Amino acid sequence: MCASGKKLMLELPLKVVLTEEGASNFISHKKRLLRFRLADNIDEYGISLNKFSPQSIQSMLLLDYISKIEMSMPEFVSSRQEVMDLSKIIVYSLLYKQFDRDIYNAILQCECVRSYNRKNPAHLIDERTKMSEKQLRGILINKDDVIGAIRREILDPVWEAIRSNKDYSIEEKNVYMLMSEKFMNRMGLMNWYIITLFHKADGFSDMIVSIRNLLSSYMEKSKVAEYISVMVMELALNNENANIRKEAKNMFPNIDDINALLLEPETRTKIVKELQRKRVLVSVSWKLGGGSTSIGKQGRLQITLYNKDDEFQEVKENIESKMSADTQKRTLIDFYRELPDGQEGTDLGLYYLSYLDDACKKVNVKFESLVNQFSASDLTVINLIFNF
Repeated sequence: MCASGKKLMLELPLKVVLTEEGASNFISHKKRLLRFRLADNIDEYGISLNKFSPQSIQSMLLLDYISKIEMSMPEFVSSRQEVMDLSKIIVYSLLYKQFDRDIYNAILQCECVRSYNRKNPAHLIDERTKMSEKQLRGILINKDDVIGAIRREILDPVWEAIRSNKDYSIEEKNVYMLMSEKFMNRMGLMNWYIITLFHKADGFSDMIVSIRNLLSSYMEKSKVAEYISVMVMELALNNENANIRKEAKNMFPNIDDINALLLEPETRTKIVKELQRKRVLVSVSWKLGGGSTSIGKQGRLQITLYNKDDEFQEVKENIESKMSADTQKRTLIDFYRELPDGQEGTDLGLYYLSYLDDACKKVNVKFESLVNQFSASDLTVINLIFNF
């Protein structure tokens, strides 16, 4: 459940699409943006990375600098842990931002804030209140002791509940306690400004309870990150195996037992190299919300997997023009059930999907999965859509 993974650096070929804020920041620092084509055949501007620190990606996500991340590779199995780590970083970052927004909305509804607003209509504290980070830092600079005491007041009962939970192992207890700290560390300066402003007011204890309840809720939601990362990897491997099996039949037409052939490491490596040469790639993208100004969409995450090669790019316009005739749209469960007999991972995929669906329902995360299949090109597009 670690948000940043165990590796200090990840090596994955990323195309990072920037938001307006992100692009402005890079341009202001005289960093040149690249123009690249994504798997959906749309040109975007951003940066390309092959080696990066998890912290750098998370920082950019938390600053709303990134709108989409995409990677394309012929095989994923050799980068399994890195891909899963990246997926968890993205989900955790979205949860951290959503947590901060929900905390802000919750404390504005507390009676002590509402009472203050009734008495001070000319100086309302509401969703339109704006203060620069510099202003906020100046106000909070001498309040470390107060903030520390409030943090303990919020966290102590949460930690006690974790320690006393007999269903958790020692490792799980440590992970949950660390996770609670991570969420608290991501609370924005505006939230701390309001919290410290009212820490001596009547009814402040209600504000603490509201924050604590949201913290517990988001710690439960964070469990979904693990399931999502496993599901993404399962789908990527399924697509990878389909491509490898297809190419193996092209390269070794006289071999009857393809399964035995694919168990030979050297042969599999040759097949993967051929897929790379032909640009037969599996693509995965993570699209985040609608940006900081898209009300109601900030907690949305769309993960898309494309299984295609260059030929698919050439025919995509034709496919879209007759989509109603050439597209079959079904749920991911239908897709798994209709895979050919002998397709590896079918049962395992349904198993993971069931766990992901159950995990989302338990924590009130809306989850939808759709599969589009374009018969003209054998292009398969899988969408996993989450609303946190």
